[in-house]
Amino acid sequence: MRKNVIKLLARQLWQNAFRSKVMLIASILMLCLLLFSAYSGWVNYHDQNFTRDEIQDEVKESWENNPDKHPHRMAHYGSFALRLKHVLSVFDLGMENFVGNAVFLEAHKQNTVNFSEASMSTGLLRFGEVSLAMLLKVIVPLLIFYLGFATIAQERENGTLKLLIGQGITRKEIVFGKWLGLWCLSLIFLGAIFLVLLFFVLIESHDTMHADSIFRYVVLLLAYLLFFGVLSAITILVSAFSGTAKGALVKLLGIWLLFVIIVPKSLQAIGFYLYPTPSKIEMETAVEHDLAQLGDSHDPNDPHFKALKDSVLRVHNVEKVEDLPFNYGGFVMSQGEAMSTKVYLKHQEDLYEVYGKQNNLERYSAFVNPYTAIKNLSMAFSGTDFQSFLHFKDKAEAYRFKLAQDMNQLQMNLIPYKGKAGPDTISNEYWKEFPPFEYHFLSISDIFKNELMSLLALVLWGGLALFGLLRLSTNLKAI
Repeated sequence: MRKNVIKLLARQLWQNAFRSKVMLIASILMLCLLLFSAYSGWVNYHDQNFTRDEIQDEVKESWENNPDKHPHRMAHYGSFALRLKHVLSVFDLGMENFVGNAVFLEAHKQNTVNFSEASMSTGLLRFGEVSLAMLLKVIVPLLIFYLGFATIAQERENGTLKLLIGQGITRKEIVFGKWLGLWCLSLIFLGAIFLVLLFFVLIESHDTMHADSIFRYVVLLLAYLLFFGVLSAITILVSAFSGTAKGALVKLLGIWLLFVIIVPKSLQAIGFYLYPTPSKIEMETAVEHDLAQLGDSHDPNDPHFKALKDSVLRVHNVEKVEDLPFNYGGFVMSQGEAMSTKVYLKHQEDLYEVYGKQNNLERYSAFVNPYTAIKNLSMAFSGTDFQSFLHFKDKAEAYRFKLAQDMNQLQMNLIPYKGKAGPDTISNEYWKEFPPFEYHFLSISDIFKNELMSLLALVLWGGLALFGLLRLSTNLKAI
Protein backbone atom coordinates (compact mmCIF):
# COMPACT_ATOMS: atom_id res chain seq x y z
CA MET A 1 0.00 0.00 0.00
CA ARG A 2 1.18 3.52 -0.80
CA LYS A 3 0.96 5.77 2.25
CA ASN A 4 0.66 8.95 0.22
CA VAL A 5 -2.39 7.58 -1.61
CA ILE A 6 -4.03 6.52 1.65
CA LYS A 7 -3.42 9.99 3.11
CA LEU A 8 -4.80 11.61 -0.05
CA LEU A 9 -8.03 9.59 0.16
CA ALA A 10 -8.33 10.35 3.88
CA ARG A 11 -7.86 14.07 3.17
CA GLN A 12 -10.53 13.90 0.49
CA LEU A 13 -13.00 12.42 2.99
CA TRP A 14 -12.16 15.24 5.41
CA GLN A 15 -12.74 17.88 2.77
CA ASN A 16 -16.09 16.39 1.80
CA ALA A 17 -17.13 16.22 5.47
CA PHE A 18 -16.24 19.85 6.17
CA ARG A 19 -18.01 21.07 3.02
CA SER A 20 -21.23 19.70 4.49
CA LYS A 21 -23.30 21.84 6.83
CA VAL A 22 -23.91 18.71 8.89
CA MET A 23 -20.33 18.74 10.16
CA LEU A 24 -20.60 22.42 11.12
CA ILE A 25 -23.88 21.92 12.96
CA ALA A 26 -22.61 18.75 14.65
CA SER A 27 -19.43 20.53 15.76
CA ILE A 28 -21.39 23.44 17.27
CA LEU A 29 -23.78 21.11 19.09
CA MET A 30 -20.90 18.97 20.36
CA LEU A 31 -19.08 22.08 21.60
CA CYS A 32 -22.17 23.20 23.51
CA LEU A 33 -22.68 19.74 25.00
CA LEU A 34 -18.98 19.49 25.83
CA LEU A 35 -18.99 22.79 27.72
CA PHE A 36 -22.20 21.94 29.55
CA SER A 37 -21.15 18.39 30.54
CA ALA A 38 -17.65 19.50 31.57
CA TYR A 39 -18.99 22.35 33.72
CA SER A 40 -21.80 20.34 35.33
CA GLY A 41 -19.54 17.34 35.91
CA TRP A 42 -16.80 19.44 37.50
CA VAL A 43 -19.20 21.40 39.72
CA ASN A 44 -20.91 18.19 40.86
CA TYR A 45 -17.57 16.49 41.60
CA HIS A 46 -16.10 19.48 43.42
CA ASP A 47 -19.19 20.30 45.49
CA GLN A 48 -19.90 16.67 46.42
CA ASN A 49 -16.32 15.96 47.50
CA PHE A 50 -16.09 19.24 49.41
CA THR A 51 -19.32 18.45 51.27
CA ARG A 52 -18.34 14.85 52.02
CA ASP A 53 -14.86 15.89 53.20
CA GLU A 54 -16.42 18.47 55.47
CA ILE A 55 -18.90 15.99 56.92
CA GLN A 56 -16.17 13.38 57.44
CA ASP A 57 -14.16 15.94 59.40
CA GLU A 58 -17.23 16.75 61.51
CA VAL A 59 -17.73 13.04 62.17
CA LYS A 60 -14.13 12.75 63.34
CA GLU A 61 -14.44 15.82 65.55
CA SER A 62 -17.71 14.57 67.03
CA TRP A 63 -16.16 11.16 67.80
CA GLU A 64 -13.10 12.64 69.50
CA ASN A 65 -15.12 15.16 71.53
CA ASN A 66 -17.20 12.52 73.26
CA PRO A 67 -16.80 12.66 77.04
CA ASP A 68 -15.41 9.88 79.21
CA LYS A 69 -17.77 6.93 78.91
CA HIS A 70 -18.05 3.16 78.70
CA PRO A 71 -16.34 1.86 75.51
CA HIS A 72 -19.35 -0.29 74.57
CA ARG A 73 -21.47 2.85 74.51
CA MET A 74 -18.94 4.31 72.08
CA ALA A 75 -19.26 1.22 69.90
CA HIS A 76 -23.00 1.91 69.70
CA TYR A 77 -22.39 5.64 69.23
CA GLY A 78 -20.72 4.63 65.99
CA SER A 79 -19.33 6.64 63.13
CA PHE A 80 -19.94 7.45 59.47
CA ALA A 81 -18.04 6.50 56.33
CA LEU A 82 -18.48 8.71 53.27
CA ARG A 83 -17.54 7.70 49.75
CA LEU A 84 -15.49 10.28 47.87
CA LYS A 85 -15.64 10.67 44.08
CA HIS A 86 -12.65 9.93 41.88
CA VAL A 87 -11.56 12.88 39.73
CA LEU A 88 -12.37 10.85 36.60
CA SER A 89 -16.01 10.68 37.69
CA VAL A 90 -16.12 14.07 35.95
CA PHE A 91 -15.72 12.06 32.73
CA ASP A 92 -18.08 9.12 33.33
CA LEU A 93 -20.83 9.27 35.94
CA GLY A 94 -21.46 5.54 35.62
CA MET A 95 -23.48 4.30 38.61
CA GLU A 96 -22.46 7.29 40.71
CA ASN A 97 -25.96 8.71 41.05
CA PHE A 98 -27.65 5.38 41.76
CA VAL A 99 -25.55 4.06 44.64
CA GLY A 100 -25.33 5.55 48.11
CA ASN A 101 -22.48 7.67 49.42
CA ALA A 102 -22.72 7.42 53.21
CA VAL A 103 -23.09 4.55 55.68
CA PHE A 104 -23.58 4.60 59.45
CA LEU A 105 -21.16 2.27 61.24
CA GLU A 106 -22.28 0.77 64.54
CA ALA A 107 -21.73 -2.34 66.64
CA HIS A 108 -23.68 -5.55 65.94
CA LYS A 109 -25.21 -4.25 62.71
CA GLN A 110 -24.35 -3.68 59.06
CA ASN A 111 -26.28 -0.75 57.62
CA THR A 112 -26.92 -0.05 53.95
CA VAL A 113 -25.14 2.73 52.04
CA ASN A 114 -27.68 5.55 51.75
CA PHE A 115 -28.26 9.02 50.28
CA SER A 116 -27.89 8.29 46.57
CA GLU A 117 -28.65 11.12 44.15
CA ALA A 118 -31.39 9.03 42.48
CA SER A 119 -33.22 8.49 45.78
CA MET A 120 -33.40 12.25 46.33
CA SER A 121 -34.16 13.29 42.75
CA THR A 122 -37.07 13.07 40.35
CA GLY A 123 -37.53 10.14 38.00
CA LEU A 124 -36.01 12.22 35.19
CA LEU A 125 -32.55 11.27 36.49
CA ARG A 126 -33.15 7.70 35.33
CA PHE A 127 -33.09 8.90 31.73
CA GLY A 128 -29.41 9.62 32.27
CA GLU A 129 -27.32 12.75 32.57
CA VAL A 130 -25.14 14.43 30.00
CA SER A 131 -21.51 13.53 30.68
CA LEU A 132 -18.30 13.60 28.68
CA ALA A 133 -18.37 9.81 28.40
CA MET A 134 -21.98 9.85 27.24
CA LEU A 135 -20.97 12.09 24.34
CA LEU A 136 -18.27 9.62 23.31
CA LYS A 137 -20.34 6.47 23.86
CA VAL A 138 -23.67 7.61 22.39
CA ILE A 139 -23.45 10.81 20.32
CA VAL A 140 -20.08 10.43 18.56
CA PRO A 141 -20.82 6.86 17.31
CA LEU A 142 -23.99 8.22 15.72
CA LEU A 143 -21.95 10.98 14.06
CA ILE A 144 -19.39 8.44 12.81
CA PHE A 145 -22.14 6.39 11.22
CA TYR A 146 -23.74 9.46 9.65
CA LEU A 147 -20.47 10.93 8.34
CA GLY A 148 -19.32 7.60 6.93
CA PHE A 149 -22.39 5.84 5.59
CA ALA A 150 -21.79 7.10 2.02
CA THR A 151 -18.00 6.65 1.92
CA ILE A 152 -18.05 3.68 -0.48
CA ALA A 153 -21.72 3.12 -1.31
CA GLN A 154 -22.09 6.58 -2.85
CA GLU A 155 -18.75 6.28 -4.66
CA ARG A 156 -20.11 3.12 -6.27
CA GLU A 157 -23.45 4.77 -7.11
CA ASN A 158 -21.73 7.74 -8.74
CA GLY A 159 -19.30 5.53 -10.66
CA THR A 160 -16.25 7.21 -9.12
CA LEU A 161 -15.17 4.01 -7.37
CA LYS A 162 -14.67 2.33 -10.75
CA LEU A 163 -12.68 5.34 -11.93
CA LEU A 164 -10.40 5.26 -8.89
CA ILE A 165 -9.61 1.60 -9.45
CA GLY A 166 -9.10 2.24 -13.16
CA GLN A 167 -6.53 4.94 -12.35
CA GLY A 168 -4.36 2.39 -10.53
CA ILE A 169 -5.49 2.92 -6.94
CA THR A 170 -5.78 -0.48 -5.29
CA ARG A 171 -8.84 -1.62 -3.41
CA LYS A 172 -6.78 -1.91 -0.22
CA GLU A 173 -5.69 1.74 -0.52
CA ILE A 174 -9.29 2.84 -1.04
CA VAL A 175 -10.59 0.88 1.95
CA PHE A 176 -7.87 1.96 4.37
CA GLY A 177 -7.84 5.54 3.07
CA LYS A 178 -11.57 5.87 3.74
CA TRP A 179 -11.21 4.19 7.13
CA LEU A 180 -8.31 6.45 8.16
CA GLY A 181 -10.18 9.58 7.14
CA LEU A 182 -13.30 8.60 9.07
CA TRP A 183 -11.34 7.52 12.14
CA CYS A 184 -9.41 10.80 12.17
CA LEU A 185 -12.69 12.71 11.96
CA SER A 186 -13.85 10.98 15.13
CA LEU A 187 -10.58 11.94 16.82
CA ILE A 188 -11.52 15.63 16.59
CA PHE A 189 -14.29 15.04 19.14
CA LEU A 190 -12.21 12.57 21.15
CA GLY A 191 -9.25 14.97 21.34
CA ALA A 192 -11.39 17.90 22.46
CA ILE A 193 -13.02 15.94 25.27
CA PHE A 194 -9.80 14.34 26.50
CA LEU A 195 -7.97 17.68 26.51
CA VAL A 196 -10.62 19.05 28.85
CA LEU A 197 -10.43 15.92 30.97
CA LEU A 198 -6.62 16.14 31.16
CA PHE A 199 -6.96 19.66 32.54
CA PHE A 200 -9.24 18.40 35.32
CA VAL A 201 -6.92 15.49 36.13
CA LEU A 202 -3.83 17.70 36.35
CA ILE A 203 -5.33 20.40 38.56
CA GLU A 204 -7.13 18.05 40.95
CA SER A 205 -4.86 15.02 41.43
CA HIS A 206 -2.82 15.05 44.62
CA ASP A 207 0.68 13.61 44.89
CA THR A 208 -0.58 10.30 46.26
CA MET A 209 -3.04 9.70 43.43
CA HIS A 210 -1.47 11.67 40.57
CA ALA A 211 0.16 8.63 38.93
CA ASP A 212 -3.00 6.58 39.43
CA SER A 213 -5.19 9.19 37.75
CA ILE A 214 -2.79 9.67 34.83
CA PHE A 215 -2.57 5.92 34.25
CA ARG A 216 -6.36 5.57 34.30
CA TYR A 217 -6.60 8.51 31.90
CA VAL A 218 -4.16 6.91 29.43
CA VAL A 219 -6.02 3.57 29.52
CA LEU A 220 -9.32 5.34 28.85
CA LEU A 221 -7.78 7.28 25.95
CA LEU A 222 -6.38 4.11 24.35
CA ALA A 223 -9.66 2.26 24.84
CA TYR A 224 -11.68 5.00 23.12
CA LEU A 225 -9.13 5.24 20.30
CA LEU A 226 -9.62 1.53 19.64
CA PHE A 227 -13.41 1.79 20.04
CA PHE A 228 -13.67 4.55 17.43
CA GLY A 229 -11.37 2.60 15.14
CA VAL A 230 -13.77 -0.36 15.39
CA LEU A 231 -16.82 1.83 14.73
CA SER A 232 -15.13 3.42 11.72
CA ALA A 233 -14.34 -0.04 10.34
CA ILE A 234 -17.95 -1.17 10.85
CA THR A 235 -19.13 1.94 9.00
CA ILE A 236 -16.83 1.28 6.03
CA LEU A 237 -17.83 -2.40 5.88
CA VAL A 238 -21.56 -1.67 5.97
CA SER A 239 -21.19 1.05 3.35
CA ALA A 240 -19.19 -1.30 1.10
CA PHE A 241 -21.69 -4.15 1.30
CA SER A 242 -24.77 -1.96 0.83
CA GLY A 243 -26.31 -1.44 -2.59
CA THR A 244 -27.13 2.21 -1.94
CA ALA A 245 -26.01 4.94 0.44
CA LYS A 246 -29.55 5.23 1.80
CA GLY A 247 -29.55 1.49 2.58
CA ALA A 248 -26.20 1.83 4.36
CA LEU A 249 -27.56 4.66 6.53
CA VAL A 250 -30.62 2.63 7.56
CA LYS A 251 -28.45 -0.37 8.46
CA LEU A 252 -26.03 1.75 10.50
CA LEU A 253 -28.87 3.42 12.40
CA GLY A 254 -30.22 -0.05 13.20
CA ILE A 255 -26.79 -1.15 14.43
CA TRP A 256 -26.56 1.97 16.64
CA LEU A 257 -29.97 1.23 18.17
CA LEU A 258 -28.97 -2.39 18.83
CA PHE A 259 -25.57 -1.56 20.29
CA VAL A 260 -26.54 1.41 22.46
CA ILE A 261 -30.17 0.85 23.49
CA ILE A 262 -31.83 -2.46 22.66
CA VAL A 263 -29.16 -5.03 23.60
CA PRO A 264 -27.99 -3.41 26.90
CA LYS A 265 -31.51 -2.72 28.17
CA SER A 266 -32.80 -6.16 27.15
CA LEU A 267 -29.93 -7.97 28.84
CA GLN A 268 -30.44 -6.02 32.06
CA ALA A 269 -34.10 -7.08 32.13
CA ILE A 270 -33.24 -10.69 31.26
CA GLY A 271 -30.55 -10.79 33.95
CA PHE A 272 -32.98 -9.68 36.65
CA TYR A 273 -35.56 -12.20 35.39
CA LEU A 274 -33.10 -15.13 35.40
CA TYR A 275 -31.37 -14.19 38.66
CA PRO A 276 -33.85 -12.27 40.85
CA THR A 277 -32.53 -10.54 43.94
CA PRO A 278 -34.33 -10.59 47.29
CA SER A 279 -36.05 -7.43 48.48
CA LYS A 280 -34.57 -5.45 51.37
CA ILE A 281 -37.23 -6.84 53.74
CA GLU A 282 -36.53 -10.44 52.65
CA MET A 283 -32.80 -9.90 53.09
CA GLU A 284 -33.17 -8.40 56.58
CA THR A 285 -35.59 -11.16 57.64
CA ALA A 286 -33.13 -13.87 56.55
CA VAL A 287 -30.29 -12.17 58.41
CA GLU A 288 -32.34 -11.78 61.60
CA HIS A 289 -33.37 -15.44 61.40
CA ASP A 290 -29.74 -16.60 61.22
CA LEU A 291 -28.71 -14.24 64.01
CA ALA A 292 -31.48 -15.61 66.23
CA GLN A 293 -30.15 -19.13 65.61
CA LEU A 294 -26.73 -18.09 66.94
CA GLY A 295 -28.03 -16.70 70.20
CA ASP A 296 -28.09 -13.34 71.98
CA SER A 297 -24.77 -12.10 73.37
CA HIS A 298 -26.68 -9.63 75.57
CA ASP A 299 -28.64 -12.45 77.30
CA PRO A 300 -26.60 -14.20 80.06
CA ASN A 301 -28.98 -17.18 80.00
CA ASP A 302 -28.65 -17.81 76.28
CA PRO A 303 -27.62 -21.51 75.82
CA HIS A 304 -24.80 -20.80 73.38
CA PHE A 305 -23.20 -18.05 75.40
CA LYS A 306 -23.74 -19.95 78.66
CA ALA A 307 -21.73 -22.81 77.16
CA LEU A 308 -19.12 -20.29 76.05
CA LYS A 309 -18.87 -18.93 79.60
CA ASP A 310 -18.38 -22.42 81.04
CA SER A 311 -15.58 -23.16 78.57
CA VAL A 312 -13.81 -19.86 79.36
CA LEU A 313 -14.02 -20.56 83.10
CA ARG A 314 -12.51 -24.04 82.59
CA VAL A 315 -9.66 -22.70 80.46
CA HIS A 316 -8.72 -20.12 83.11
CA ASN A 317 -9.38 -22.52 85.98
CA VAL A 318 -11.74 -20.20 87.86
CA GLU A 319 -15.31 -20.61 89.10
CA LYS A 320 -16.71 -17.13 88.55
CA VAL A 321 -16.37 -14.67 85.69
CA GLU A 322 -15.42 -12.02 88.25
CA ASP A 323 -12.17 -13.93 88.79
CA LEU A 324 -11.15 -13.79 85.12
CA PRO A 325 -8.13 -11.55 84.29
CA PHE A 326 -10.28 -9.53 81.88
CA ASN A 327 -13.76 -8.09 81.63
CA TYR A 328 -15.97 -10.98 80.62
CA GLY A 329 -18.68 -8.64 79.27
CA GLY A 330 -16.21 -7.22 76.74
CA PHE A 331 -15.17 -10.74 75.77
CA VAL A 332 -18.78 -11.80 75.14
CA MET A 333 -19.43 -8.67 73.07
CA SER A 334 -16.31 -9.42 71.05
CA GLN A 335 -17.44 -12.97 70.35
CA GLY A 336 -20.96 -11.85 69.51
CA GLU A 337 -19.63 -9.21 67.12
CA ALA A 338 -17.48 -11.74 65.29
CA MET A 339 -20.39 -14.18 64.96
CA SER A 340 -22.92 -11.59 63.77
CA THR A 341 -20.41 -10.17 61.27
CA LYS A 342 -19.88 -13.63 59.84
CA VAL A 343 -23.63 -13.97 59.27
CA TYR A 344 -23.87 -10.55 57.62
CA LEU A 345 -20.91 -11.27 55.35
CA LYS A 346 -22.36 -14.65 54.32
CA HIS A 347 -25.65 -13.07 53.20
CA GLN A 348 -23.76 -10.22 51.59
CA GLU A 349 -21.59 -12.62 49.57
CA ASP A 350 -24.70 -14.52 48.44
CA LEU A 351 -26.24 -11.25 47.27
CA TYR A 352 -23.04 -10.23 45.49
CA GLU A 353 -23.03 -13.58 43.71
CA VAL A 354 -26.51 -12.91 42.33
CA TYR A 355 -25.47 -9.42 41.24
CA GLY A 356 -22.40 -10.96 39.59
CA LYS A 357 -24.56 -13.37 37.58
CA GLN A 358 -26.79 -10.52 36.46
CA ASN A 359 -23.83 -8.37 35.43
CA ASN A 360 -22.00 -11.24 33.71
CA LEU A 361 -24.90 -11.71 31.32
CA GLU A 362 -24.27 -8.23 29.97
CA ARG A 363 -20.49 -8.50 30.39
CA TYR A 364 -20.33 -11.53 28.07
CA SER A 365 -22.27 -9.57 25.47
CA ALA A 366 -19.14 -7.43 24.96
CA PHE A 367 -18.02 -10.08 22.47
CA VAL A 368 -21.01 -9.26 20.25
CA ASN A 369 -21.43 -5.59 21.23
CA PRO A 370 -18.37 -3.30 21.46
CA TYR A 371 -20.48 -0.68 23.24
CA THR A 372 -20.72 -2.96 26.28
CA ALA A 373 -16.94 -3.35 26.40
CA ILE A 374 -16.23 0.38 26.26
CA LYS A 375 -19.02 1.14 28.73
CA ASN A 376 -17.60 -1.25 31.33
CA LEU A 377 -14.02 -0.04 30.83
CA SER A 378 -15.09 3.59 30.94
CA MET A 379 -16.94 3.19 34.25
CA ALA A 380 -14.25 0.99 35.83
CA PHE A 381 -11.32 3.31 35.11
CA SER A 382 -13.41 6.35 36.11
CA GLY A 383 -14.09 4.74 39.50
CA THR A 384 -17.85 4.77 38.99
CA ASP A 385 -18.64 1.09 38.34
CA PHE A 386 -20.36 -1.37 40.67
CA GLN A 387 -17.10 -3.03 41.71
CA SER A 388 -15.77 0.33 42.93
CA PHE A 389 -18.90 0.77 45.03
CA LEU A 390 -18.56 -2.74 46.51
CA HIS A 391 -14.90 -2.00 47.29
CA PHE A 392 -15.94 1.06 49.31
CA LYS A 393 -18.64 -0.94 51.07
CA ASP A 394 -16.15 -3.68 52.03
CA LYS A 395 -13.64 -1.13 53.35
CA ALA A 396 -16.35 0.59 55.40
CA GLU A 397 -17.40 -2.78 56.87
CA ALA A 398 -13.81 -3.63 57.77
CA TYR A 399 -13.52 -0.26 59.54
CA ARG A 400 -16.83 -0.85 61.38
CA PHE A 401 -15.71 -4.28 62.59
CA LYS A 402 -12.35 -2.94 63.78
CA LEU A 403 -14.03 -0.05 65.59
CA ALA A 404 -16.42 -2.39 67.42
CA GLN A 405 -13.71 -4.89 68.32
CA ASP A 406 -11.30 -2.20 69.52
CA MET A 407 -14.00 -0.83 71.81
CA ASN A 408 -14.66 -4.36 73.08
CA GLN A 409 -10.94 -4.80 73.72
CA LEU A 410 -10.84 -1.57 75.73
CA GLN A 411 -13.75 -2.86 77.79
CA MET A 412 -11.95 -6.16 78.40
CA ASN A 413 -8.72 -4.45 79.47
CA LEU A 414 -9.85 -1.33 81.31
CA ILE A 415 -13.38 -1.81 82.70
CA PRO A 416 -13.78 -3.99 85.79
CA TYR A 417 -16.50 -6.64 85.59
CA LYS A 418 -19.75 -6.38 87.60
CA GLY A 419 -19.19 -6.61 91.32
CA LYS A 420 -15.59 -5.39 91.13
CA ALA A 421 -14.54 -1.99 92.35
CA GLY A 422 -13.44 0.48 89.73
CA PRO A 423 -14.68 3.08 87.24
CA ASP A 424 -17.10 2.08 84.50
CA THR A 425 -15.82 4.75 82.12
CA ILE A 426 -12.48 5.42 80.44
CA SER A 427 -10.78 8.61 79.31
CA ASN A 428 -11.87 10.20 76.06
CA GLU A 429 -8.20 10.27 75.07
CA TYR A 430 -8.74 6.73 73.82
CA TRP A 431 -11.26 8.01 71.25
CA LYS A 432 -8.60 10.26 69.76
CA GLU A 433 -6.24 7.33 69.27
CA PHE A 434 -8.69 5.59 66.94
CA PRO A 435 -7.89 6.59 63.33
CA PRO A 436 -10.65 8.17 61.20
CA PHE A 437 -12.05 6.38 58.17
CA GLU A 438 -9.95 6.86 55.03
CA TYR A 439 -10.89 5.39 51.68
CA HIS A 440 -8.40 4.52 48.95
CA PHE A 441 -9.72 3.78 45.49
CA LEU A 442 -9.55 0.39 43.83
CA SER A 443 -6.02 -0.38 42.61
CA ILE A 444 -5.15 -0.42 38.91
CA SER A 445 -4.29 -4.13 39.03
CA ASP A 446 -7.70 -4.95 40.54
CA ILE A 447 -9.46 -2.93 37.84
CA PHE A 448 -7.63 -4.82 35.11
CA LYS A 449 -8.53 -8.08 36.83
CA ASN A 450 -12.21 -7.10 37.07
CA GLU A 451 -12.40 -5.88 33.48
CA LEU A 452 -10.21 -8.47 31.78
CA MET A 453 -13.18 -9.75 29.79
CA SER A 454 -14.06 -6.27 28.52
CA LEU A 455 -10.43 -5.64 27.55
CA LEU A 456 -10.22 -8.92 25.68
CA ALA A 457 -13.53 -8.24 23.94
CA LEU A 458 -12.42 -4.78 22.77
CA VAL A 459 -9.07 -6.11 21.52
CA LEU A 460 -10.92 -8.93 19.74
CA TRP A 461 -13.20 -6.38 18.09
CA GLY A 462 -10.09 -4.49 16.95
CA GLY A 463 -8.70 -7.67 15.42
CA LEU A 464 -12.02 -8.47 13.70
CA ALA A 465 -12.23 -4.92 12.35
CA LEU A 466 -8.74 -5.20 10.83
CA PHE A 467 -9.57 -8.63 9.40
CA GLY A 468 -12.81 -7.29 7.93
CA LEU A 469 -11.04 -4.38 6.24
CA LEU A 470 -8.40 -6.69 4.79
CA ARG A 471 -11.05 -9.06 3.44
CA LEU A 472 -13.01 -6.15 2.00
CA SER A 473 -9.91 -4.84 0.24
CA THR A 474 -9.77 -8.06 -1.81
CA ASN A 475 -13.54 -8.40 -2.44
CA LEU A 476 -14.60 -4.78 -2.97
CA LYS A 477 -16.97 -4.52 -5.92
CA ALA A 478 -16.62 -1.50 -8.13
CA ILE A 479 -20.07 -1.88 -9.67
